[in-house]
Amino acid sequence: MSTLTQAVRSTTAGGPRAPRVRSTSKRAMSAYYWMIWPCVIAFAAFHTVPMLVGVFFSFTNYAGYGDWNFVGISNYLNLFRDDRAWNSYGFSFLFAIAATILTNAISLAIAMGLNAKIKARNFFRGVYFVPYILAALVIGFVFQYLFTNSLPRILPGIPLFADNILSNPDWAWLAIVALAVWQGCAFTIIIYLSGLQTIPVELYEAASLDGASSWRQFQSITFPLISAFFTINVVLSLKGYLQVFDPIVALTNGGPGTSTESVTMLIFKGGYAGGEFAYQTANAVMFFIVITIVSLLQFRVLQRREVDA
Repeated sequence: MSTLTQAVRSTTAGGPRAPRVRSTSKRAMSAYYWMIWPCVIAFAAFHTVPMLVGVFFSFTNYAGYGDWNFVGISNYLNLFRDDRAWNSYGFSFLFAIAATILTNAISLAIAMGLNAKIKARNFFRGVYFVPYILAALVIGFVFQYLFTNSLPRILPGIPLFADNILSNPDWAWLAIVALAVWQGCAFTIIIYLSGLQTIPVELYEAASLDGASSWRQFQSITFPLISAFFTINVVLSLKGYLQVFDPIVALTNGGPGTSTESVTMLIFKGGYAGGEFAYQTANAVMFFIVITIVSLLQFRVLQRREVDA
Protein backbone atom coordinates (compact mmCIF):
# COMPACT_ATOMS: atom_id res chain seq x y z
CA MET A 1 0.00 0.00 0.00
CA SER A 2 1.40 3.37 -0.99
CA THR A 3 2.16 6.11 1.50
CA LEU A 4 -0.42 8.38 -0.18
CA THR A 5 -3.17 5.75 0.20
CA GLN A 6 -2.33 5.27 3.88
CA ALA A 7 -2.45 9.02 4.52
CA VAL A 8 -5.85 9.31 2.82
CA ARG A 9 -7.27 6.40 4.82
CA SER A 10 -5.94 7.68 8.12
CA THR A 11 -7.38 11.12 7.40
CA THR A 12 -10.76 9.62 6.48
CA ALA A 13 -10.77 7.51 9.62
CA GLY A 14 -10.27 10.63 11.71
CA GLY A 15 -6.65 9.96 12.66
CA PRO A 16 -4.73 13.20 12.25
CA ARG A 17 -7.86 15.40 12.11
CA ALA A 18 -9.47 14.21 15.33
CA PRO A 19 -7.03 15.95 17.72
CA ARG A 20 -7.41 19.14 15.68
CA VAL A 21 -11.20 19.00 16.01
CA ARG A 22 -10.97 18.37 19.75
CA SER A 23 -8.54 21.24 20.11
CA THR A 24 -10.88 23.57 18.23
CA SER A 25 -13.80 22.46 20.41
CA LYS A 26 -11.83 23.16 23.58
CA ARG A 27 -10.87 26.63 22.34
CA ALA A 28 -14.52 27.34 21.49
CA MET A 29 -15.67 26.29 24.96
CA SER A 30 -12.92 28.34 26.56
CA ALA A 31 -13.97 31.40 24.58
CA TYR A 32 -17.60 30.71 25.55
CA TYR A 33 -16.77 30.72 29.25
CA TRP A 34 -14.63 33.84 28.93
CA MET A 35 -17.63 35.63 27.43
CA ILE A 36 -20.25 34.26 29.84
CA TRP A 37 -18.51 34.58 33.18
CA PRO A 38 -18.01 38.39 33.07
CA CYS A 39 -21.76 38.73 32.41
CA VAL A 40 -22.60 36.39 35.27
CA ILE A 41 -20.29 38.26 37.65
CA ALA A 42 -21.66 41.66 36.59
CA PHE A 43 -25.26 40.43 37.00
CA ALA A 44 -24.49 39.10 40.47
CA ALA A 45 -22.67 42.29 41.51
CA PHE A 46 -25.33 44.73 40.32
CA HIS A 47 -28.50 42.66 40.83
CA THR A 48 -28.25 39.57 43.02
CA VAL A 49 -25.98 40.96 45.73
CA PRO A 50 -27.92 44.25 46.16
CA MET A 51 -31.15 42.27 46.31
CA LEU A 52 -29.79 40.01 49.05
CA VAL A 53 -28.49 43.04 50.96
CA GLY A 54 -31.95 44.56 50.72
CA VAL A 55 -33.56 41.40 52.06
CA PHE A 56 -31.05 41.48 54.94
CA PHE A 57 -31.92 45.08 55.85
CA SER A 58 -35.64 44.28 55.76
CA PHE A 59 -35.10 42.49 59.09
CA THR A 60 -33.60 45.61 60.70
CA ASN A 61 -34.77 49.10 61.67
CA TYR A 62 -32.29 50.84 59.38
CA ALA A 63 -33.53 54.29 58.35
CA GLY A 64 -31.08 54.71 55.49
CA TYR A 65 -28.49 56.36 57.69
CA GLY A 66 -26.99 55.92 61.14
CA ASP A 67 -27.06 52.80 63.29
CA TRP A 68 -29.45 49.90 63.03
CA ASN A 69 -30.58 46.86 64.98
CA PHE A 70 -32.25 43.58 64.13
CA VAL A 71 -36.01 43.60 64.61
CA GLY A 72 -36.84 40.21 63.11
CA ILE A 73 -40.09 40.05 61.17
CA SER A 74 -41.56 43.17 62.80
CA ASN A 75 -41.46 45.12 59.53
CA TYR A 76 -43.41 42.41 57.76
CA LEU A 77 -46.00 42.18 60.54
CA ASN A 78 -46.44 45.95 60.56
CA LEU A 79 -47.19 45.90 56.84
CA PHE A 80 -50.36 43.90 57.52
CA ARG A 81 -51.51 46.60 59.97
CA ASP A 82 -50.64 49.52 57.69
CA ASP A 83 -53.76 50.98 56.06
CA ARG A 84 -51.68 53.06 53.67
CA ALA A 85 -49.90 49.95 52.43
CA TRP A 86 -53.23 48.13 51.95
CA ASN A 87 -54.60 51.10 49.99
CA SER A 88 -51.53 51.18 47.76
CA TYR A 89 -51.87 47.46 47.01
CA GLY A 90 -55.57 47.93 46.27
CA PHE A 91 -54.87 50.80 43.89
CA SER A 92 -52.05 48.89 42.17
CA PHE A 93 -54.24 45.86 41.50
CA LEU A 94 -57.24 47.94 40.40
CA PHE A 95 -55.06 49.91 38.03
CA ALA A 96 -53.20 46.85 36.72
CA ILE A 97 -56.35 44.83 36.01
CA ALA A 98 -58.11 47.70 34.24
CA ALA A 99 -55.03 48.64 32.21
CA THR A 100 -54.28 45.01 31.27
CA ILE A 101 -57.80 44.39 29.98
CA LEU A 102 -57.92 47.62 27.98
CA THR A 103 -54.40 47.23 26.60
CA ASN A 104 -54.97 43.71 25.32
CA ALA A 105 -58.45 44.38 23.93
CA ILE A 106 -57.37 47.52 22.08
CA SER A 107 -54.07 46.04 20.92
CA LEU A 108 -55.66 42.90 19.52
CA ALA A 109 -58.26 44.94 17.63
CA ILE A 110 -55.59 47.22 16.16
CA ALA A 111 -53.29 44.29 15.33
CA MET A 112 -56.08 42.54 13.46
CA GLY A 113 -56.71 45.72 11.51
CA LEU A 114 -53.03 46.15 10.68
CA ASN A 115 -52.77 42.50 9.67
CA ALA A 116 -55.56 42.97 7.12
CA LYS A 117 -54.88 44.13 3.61
CA ILE A 118 -55.01 47.88 4.15
CA LYS A 119 -53.00 50.60 2.47
CA ALA A 120 -49.78 51.79 4.10
CA ARG A 121 -50.04 49.21 6.89
CA ASN A 122 -46.26 49.24 7.42
CA PHE A 123 -46.46 52.98 8.00
CA PHE A 124 -49.20 52.55 10.59
CA ARG A 125 -47.21 49.80 12.30
CA GLY A 126 -44.39 52.27 12.80
CA VAL A 127 -46.75 54.98 14.01
CA TYR A 128 -48.33 52.72 16.61
CA PHE A 129 -44.89 51.71 17.93
CA VAL A 130 -43.72 55.31 18.50
CA PRO A 131 -45.22 55.65 22.04
CA TYR A 132 -43.12 52.72 23.24
CA ILE A 133 -39.82 54.41 22.41
CA LEU A 134 -40.72 57.72 24.05
CA ALA A 135 -39.79 58.45 27.66
CA ALA A 136 -42.69 57.84 30.04
CA LEU A 137 -42.10 61.11 31.91
CA VAL A 138 -42.13 63.12 28.69
CA ILE A 139 -45.41 61.54 27.63
CA GLY A 140 -46.74 62.07 31.16
CA PHE A 141 -46.14 65.80 31.08
CA VAL A 142 -47.84 66.02 27.68
CA PHE A 143 -50.88 64.18 29.07
CA GLN A 144 -50.82 66.38 32.14
CA TYR A 145 -51.15 69.45 29.94
CA LEU A 146 -53.91 67.68 28.00
CA PHE A 147 -55.95 66.89 31.12
CA THR A 148 -55.39 70.21 32.90
CA ASN A 149 -55.62 72.66 29.98
CA SER A 150 -56.86 71.20 26.71
CA LEU A 151 -59.74 68.94 27.74
CA PRO A 152 -61.36 71.48 30.12
CA ARG A 153 -61.54 73.92 27.20
CA ILE A 154 -62.61 71.35 24.61
CA LEU A 155 -65.16 69.56 26.82
CA PRO A 156 -66.48 72.21 29.24
CA GLY A 157 -69.89 70.53 29.38
CA ILE A 158 -68.53 67.32 30.94
CA PRO A 159 -67.99 67.85 34.69
CA LEU A 160 -65.34 65.14 34.88
CA PHE A 161 -63.05 67.07 32.52
CA ALA A 162 -64.25 70.60 33.22
CA ASP A 163 -63.09 70.34 36.86
CA ASN A 164 -59.69 68.79 35.99
CA ILE A 165 -59.81 65.03 36.38
CA LEU A 166 -56.33 64.96 37.94
CA SER A 167 -57.62 66.80 41.01
CA ASN A 168 -60.51 64.39 41.49
CA PRO A 169 -59.57 61.71 44.07
CA ASP A 170 -62.23 59.32 42.73
CA TRP A 171 -61.38 59.50 39.02
CA ALA A 172 -57.74 60.62 38.76
CA TRP A 173 -56.70 56.98 38.33
CA LEU A 174 -58.56 56.88 34.99
CA ALA A 175 -56.18 59.49 33.59
CA ILE A 176 -53.22 57.33 34.62
CA VAL A 177 -54.86 54.30 32.99
CA ALA A 178 -55.36 56.28 29.76
CA LEU A 179 -51.67 57.24 29.66
CA ALA A 180 -50.42 53.74 30.52
CA VAL A 181 -52.68 52.04 27.98
CA TRP A 182 -51.76 54.51 25.23
CA GLN A 183 -48.07 53.74 25.73
CA GLY A 184 -48.42 50.05 26.56
CA CYS A 185 -50.39 49.18 23.43
CA ALA A 186 -47.35 49.79 21.24
CA PHE A 187 -45.39 46.74 22.40
CA THR A 188 -48.49 44.55 22.77
CA ILE A 189 -49.56 45.25 19.19
CA ILE A 190 -46.21 44.00 17.88
CA ILE A 191 -46.60 40.72 19.80
CA TYR A 192 -50.12 40.17 18.49
CA LEU A 193 -49.02 40.98 14.94
CA SER A 194 -46.33 38.31 15.22
CA GLY A 195 -48.96 35.81 16.29
CA LEU A 196 -51.49 36.74 13.61
CA GLN A 197 -48.89 36.33 10.86
CA THR A 198 -48.40 32.68 11.85
CA ILE A 199 -52.03 31.80 10.99
CA PRO A 200 -52.42 30.29 7.48
CA VAL A 201 -54.73 32.30 5.22
CA GLU A 202 -56.24 29.04 3.94
CA LEU A 203 -58.03 28.54 7.26
CA TYR A 204 -59.96 31.77 6.84
CA GLU A 205 -60.74 30.95 3.21
CA ALA A 206 -62.13 27.55 4.18
CA ALA A 207 -64.16 29.08 7.00
CA SER A 208 -65.61 31.68 4.63
CA LEU A 209 -66.65 28.96 2.20
CA ASP A 210 -68.42 27.21 5.09
CA GLY A 211 -70.33 30.42 5.83
CA ALA A 212 -68.60 31.29 9.12
CA SER A 213 -69.04 34.89 10.22
CA SER A 214 -66.14 37.14 11.19
CA TRP A 215 -66.89 36.67 14.89
CA ARG A 216 -67.09 32.90 14.44
CA GLN A 217 -63.72 32.92 12.65
CA PHE A 218 -62.23 34.92 15.52
CA GLN A 219 -63.58 32.47 18.11
CA SER A 220 -62.63 29.28 16.29
CA ILE A 221 -59.47 30.23 14.41
CA THR A 222 -57.82 33.49 15.41
CA PHE A 223 -57.97 33.43 19.18
CA PRO A 224 -57.12 29.72 19.70
CA LEU A 225 -54.09 30.01 17.39
CA ILE A 226 -52.70 33.12 19.10
CA SER A 227 -53.43 31.92 22.63
CA ALA A 228 -49.69 31.60 23.40
CA PHE A 229 -49.14 35.22 22.36
CA PHE A 230 -52.16 36.24 24.44
CA THR A 231 -50.60 34.54 27.47
CA ILE A 232 -47.32 36.39 27.00
CA ASN A 233 -49.05 39.75 26.63
CA VAL A 234 -51.34 39.31 29.62
CA VAL A 235 -48.55 38.16 31.95
CA LEU A 236 -46.16 40.92 30.88
CA SER A 237 -48.87 43.58 30.96
CA LEU A 238 -50.13 42.73 34.45
CA LYS A 239 -46.60 42.43 35.85
CA GLY A 240 -45.59 45.75 34.33
CA TYR A 241 -48.72 47.61 35.38
CA LEU A 242 -48.48 46.36 38.95
CA GLN A 243 -45.14 48.19 39.10
CA VAL A 244 -46.55 51.44 37.66
CA PHE A 245 -44.47 54.46 38.68
CA ASP A 246 -43.55 56.93 35.91
CA PRO A 247 -47.11 57.81 34.79
CA ILE A 248 -48.09 58.50 38.41
CA VAL A 249 -45.06 60.73 38.98
CA ALA A 250 -45.81 62.71 35.83
CA LEU A 251 -49.56 63.12 36.34
CA THR A 252 -50.47 63.11 40.04
CA ASN A 253 -47.40 62.24 42.12
CA GLY A 254 -49.65 59.91 44.10
CA GLY A 255 -52.37 62.49 44.74
CA PRO A 256 -54.82 63.92 45.37
CA GLY A 257 -53.80 62.88 48.85
CA THR A 258 -52.83 59.23 48.49
CA SER A 259 -55.66 58.23 46.14
CA THR A 260 -53.32 57.26 43.28
CA GLU A 261 -50.38 56.03 45.34
CA SER A 262 -49.12 52.70 44.00
CA VAL A 263 -46.91 50.27 45.90
CA THR A 264 -43.80 51.40 44.02
CA MET A 265 -44.65 55.04 44.74
CA LEU A 266 -45.08 54.25 48.44
CA ILE A 267 -41.77 52.40 48.52
CA PHE A 268 -40.03 55.33 46.85
CA LYS A 269 -41.58 58.00 49.07
CA GLY A 270 -41.14 56.15 52.34
CA GLY A 271 -37.83 54.49 51.60
CA TYR A 272 -35.89 57.38 50.11
CA ALA A 273 -37.56 60.46 51.57
CA GLY A 274 -39.43 59.23 54.64
CA GLY A 275 -36.70 57.53 56.66
CA GLU A 276 -38.35 54.12 56.30
CA PHE A 277 -35.62 52.36 54.38
CA ALA A 278 -35.85 48.99 56.15
CA TYR A 279 -39.64 49.09 56.41
CA GLN A 280 -40.15 49.85 52.73
CA THR A 281 -37.48 47.30 51.83
CA ALA A 282 -39.67 44.73 53.56
CA ASN A 283 -42.58 46.11 51.53
CA ALA A 284 -40.52 45.65 48.36
CA VAL A 285 -39.75 42.03 49.29
CA MET A 286 -43.45 41.36 49.90
CA PHE A 287 -44.34 43.01 46.61
CA PHE A 288 -41.79 40.85 44.81
CA ILE A 289 -43.37 37.73 46.31
CA VAL A 290 -46.87 38.90 45.37
CA ILE A 291 -45.89 39.61 41.76
CA THR A 292 -44.13 36.24 41.48
CA ILE A 293 -47.18 34.38 42.78
CA VAL A 294 -49.56 36.30 40.50
CA SER A 295 -47.36 35.64 37.45
CA LEU A 296 -47.08 31.92 38.20
CA LEU A 297 -50.85 31.65 38.68
CA GLN A 298 -51.39 33.46 35.39
CA PHE A 299 -49.09 31.10 33.54
CA ARG A 300 -50.75 28.08 35.11
CA VAL A 301 -54.30 29.18 34.25
CA LEU A 302 -53.60 30.57 30.80
CA GLN A 303 -51.40 27.70 29.67
CA ARG A 304 -54.04 25.24 30.81
CA ARG A 305 -56.52 27.16 28.66
CA GLU A 306 -54.10 26.91 25.73
CA VAL A 307 -54.10 23.12 26.05
CA ASP A 308 -57.91 23.03 26.24
CA ALA A 309 -58.14 25.24 23.15
